[in-house]
Amino acid sequence: MASLSISSSSTIINSRASPTRQASFSSPSCISLPMLPPKPLQSTAYCRKIARNVLTRATEVEASVTAEADTTELPEIVKTAQEAWEKVEDKYAIGSLAFAALVALWGSTGLISAIDKLPLFPGVFELVGIGYTGWFVYKNIIFKPDREVLFQKVKDTYRDILGSNS
Repeated sequence: MASLSISSSSTIINSRASPTRQASFSSPSCISLPMLPPKPLQSTAYCRKIARNVLTRATEVEASVTAEADTTELPEIVKTAQEAWEKVEDKYAIGSLAFAALVALWGSTGLISAIDKLPLFPGVFELVGIGYTGWFVYKNIIFKPDREVLFQKVKDTYRDILGSNS
Protein backbone atom coordinates (compact mmCIF):
# COMPACT_ATOMS: atom_id res chain seq x y z
CA MET A 1 0.00 0.00 0.00
CA ALA A 2 1.39 3.38 -0.96
CA SER A 3 1.56 6.14 1.60
CA LEU A 4 1.98 9.84 1.10
CA SER A 5 3.99 12.08 3.34
CA ILE A 6 4.17 15.86 3.52
CA SER A 7 7.53 17.42 4.04
CA SER A 8 8.11 20.83 5.59
CA SER A 9 8.43 22.50 2.21
CA SER A 10 4.77 21.72 1.36
CA THR A 11 5.65 18.94 -1.05
CA ILE A 12 3.72 15.68 -1.25
CA ILE A 13 6.05 12.73 -1.79
CA ASN A 14 4.99 9.23 -2.80
CA SER A 15 6.66 6.58 -0.61
CA ARG A 16 6.53 3.97 -3.43
CA ALA A 17 8.89 6.04 -5.51
CA SER A 18 12.56 5.24 -5.23
CA PRO A 19 14.68 7.44 -2.93
CA THR A 20 16.52 8.89 -5.89
CA ARG A 21 13.23 9.88 -7.49
CA GLN A 22 11.99 11.50 -4.26
CA ALA A 23 14.85 13.97 -4.30
CA SER A 24 13.93 15.11 -7.78
CA PHE A 25 11.16 17.70 -7.76
CA SER A 26 10.38 17.22 -11.45
CA SER A 27 9.21 13.63 -11.07
CA PRO A 28 5.53 12.89 -11.70
CA SER A 29 5.07 11.50 -8.17
CA CYS A 30 6.06 14.76 -6.46
CA ILE A 31 3.70 17.77 -6.27
CA SER A 32 4.81 21.13 -4.98
CA LEU A 33 2.18 23.29 -3.27
CA PRO A 34 2.43 27.06 -2.87
CA MET A 35 2.77 28.50 0.61
CA LEU A 36 -0.21 30.34 2.08
CA PRO A 37 0.21 34.03 2.91
CA PRO A 38 0.55 34.88 6.59
CA LYS A 39 -2.63 35.51 8.54
CA PRO A 40 -3.42 39.24 8.69
CA LEU A 41 -3.16 40.80 12.11
CA GLN A 42 -6.35 42.73 12.64
CA SER A 43 -8.00 43.51 15.89
CA THR A 44 -11.51 42.34 16.63
CA ALA A 45 -12.55 45.97 17.05
CA TYR A 46 -11.67 46.63 13.40
CA CYS A 47 -13.70 43.60 12.32
CA ARG A 48 -16.67 44.78 14.38
CA LYS A 49 -16.43 48.19 12.73
CA ILE A 50 -16.55 46.58 9.28
CA ALA A 51 -19.54 44.46 10.31
CA ARG A 52 -21.32 47.56 11.65
CA ASN A 53 -20.73 49.40 8.34
CA VAL A 54 -22.03 46.44 6.36
CA LEU A 55 -25.11 46.24 8.55
CA THR A 56 -25.73 49.99 8.16
CA ARG A 57 -25.42 49.80 4.37
CA ALA A 58 -27.68 46.75 4.24
CA THR A 59 -30.35 48.59 6.24
CA GLU A 60 -30.10 51.60 3.91
CA VAL A 61 -30.51 49.34 0.87
CA GLU A 62 -33.51 47.59 2.42
CA ALA A 63 -35.13 50.94 3.19
CA SER A 64 -34.68 52.13 -0.38
CA VAL A 65 -36.02 48.85 -1.77
CA THR A 66 -39.14 48.99 0.39
CA ALA A 67 -39.67 52.64 -0.60
CA GLU A 68 -39.46 51.65 -4.27
CA ALA A 69 -41.81 48.71 -3.71
CA ASP A 70 -44.41 51.00 -2.15
CA THR A 71 -44.34 53.43 -5.09
CA THR A 72 -44.45 50.82 -7.92
CA GLU A 73 -47.84 49.98 -9.35
CA LEU A 74 -48.99 46.78 -10.95
CA PRO A 75 -49.34 46.76 -14.74
CA GLU A 76 -52.82 47.25 -16.12
CA ILE A 77 -53.04 43.67 -17.41
CA VAL A 78 -52.42 42.32 -13.89
CA LYS A 79 -55.15 44.56 -12.47
CA THR A 80 -57.54 43.40 -15.21
CA ALA A 81 -56.70 39.75 -14.49
CA GLN A 82 -57.26 40.26 -10.74
CA GLU A 83 -60.62 41.91 -11.38
CA ALA A 84 -61.66 39.11 -13.75
CA TRP A 85 -60.61 36.48 -11.19
CA GLU A 86 -62.67 38.19 -8.48
CA LYS A 87 -65.75 38.11 -10.74
CA VAL A 88 -65.45 34.34 -11.30
CA GLU A 89 -67.98 32.39 -9.25
CA ASP A 90 -66.68 28.84 -9.75
CA LYS A 91 -62.93 29.17 -9.19
CA TYR A 92 -62.55 25.42 -8.71
CA ALA A 93 -63.84 24.73 -12.25
CA ILE A 94 -61.56 27.38 -13.76
CA GLY A 95 -58.56 25.96 -11.89
CA SER A 96 -59.45 22.45 -13.10
CA LEU A 97 -59.76 23.67 -16.69
CA ALA A 98 -56.38 25.41 -16.44
CA PHE A 99 -54.79 22.24 -15.08
CA ALA A 100 -56.40 20.17 -17.86
CA ALA A 101 -55.08 22.64 -20.43
CA LEU A 102 -51.56 22.32 -19.03
CA VAL A 103 -51.76 18.52 -19.13
CA ALA A 104 -53.06 18.66 -22.72
CA LEU A 105 -50.22 21.00 -23.69
CA TRP A 106 -47.67 18.67 -22.09
CA GLY A 107 -49.19 15.66 -23.86
CA SER A 108 -49.30 17.40 -27.22
CA THR A 109 -45.63 18.39 -26.96
CA GLY A 110 -44.80 14.73 -26.27
CA LEU A 111 -46.85 13.65 -29.28
CA ILE A 112 -45.23 16.24 -31.52
CA SER A 113 -41.73 15.24 -30.41
CA ALA A 114 -42.58 11.56 -31.08
CA ILE A 115 -43.84 12.41 -34.58
CA ASP A 116 -40.76 14.58 -35.15
CA LYS A 117 -38.54 11.53 -34.61
CA LEU A 118 -40.19 9.65 -37.49
CA PRO A 119 -38.11 9.92 -40.67
CA LEU A 120 -40.61 11.24 -43.25
CA PHE A 121 -43.17 13.28 -41.28
CA PRO A 122 -41.12 16.37 -40.25
CA GLY A 123 -40.33 17.27 -43.86
CA VAL A 124 -43.92 16.73 -44.97
CA PHE A 125 -45.27 18.81 -42.08
CA GLU A 126 -42.80 21.58 -42.89
CA LEU A 127 -43.98 21.67 -46.52
CA VAL A 128 -47.63 21.72 -45.42
CA GLY A 129 -46.87 24.58 -43.01
CA ILE A 130 -45.08 26.60 -45.68
CA GLY A 131 -47.94 26.00 -48.13
CA TYR A 132 -50.63 26.99 -45.61
CA THR A 133 -48.70 30.12 -44.61
CA GLY A 134 -48.43 31.18 -48.25
CA TRP A 135 -52.14 30.54 -48.83
CA PHE A 136 -53.10 32.50 -45.67
CA VAL A 137 -50.93 35.47 -46.66
CA TYR A 138 -52.38 35.48 -50.19
CA LYS A 139 -55.96 35.11 -48.97
CA ASN A 140 -55.95 37.53 -45.99
CA ILE A 141 -52.96 39.87 -45.91
CA ILE A 142 -51.79 40.94 -49.39
CA PHE A 143 -54.84 42.96 -50.43
CA LYS A 144 -56.14 45.83 -48.28
CA PRO A 145 -59.87 44.90 -48.23
CA ASP A 146 -59.05 41.34 -47.19
CA ARG A 147 -56.67 42.62 -44.51
CA GLU A 148 -59.38 44.93 -43.07
CA VAL A 149 -61.84 42.02 -42.94
CA LEU A 150 -59.26 39.93 -41.08
CA PHE A 151 -58.62 42.71 -38.55
CA GLN A 152 -62.38 43.10 -38.02
CA LYS A 153 -62.73 39.35 -37.40
CA VAL A 154 -59.91 39.49 -34.83
CA LYS A 155 -61.53 42.47 -33.06
CA ASP A 156 -64.94 40.75 -33.01
CA THR A 157 -63.43 37.57 -31.57
CA TYR A 158 -61.59 39.63 -28.95
CA ARG A 159 -64.85 41.33 -27.92
CA ASP A 160 -66.67 37.98 -27.79
CA ILE A 161 -64.04 36.47 -25.51
CA LEU A 162 -63.71 39.39 -23.12
CA GLY A 163 -67.34 40.46 -23.32
CA SER A 164 -66.44 44.14 -23.45
CA ASN A 165 -67.23 46.91 -25.91
CA SER A 166 -63.59 47.96 -26.49
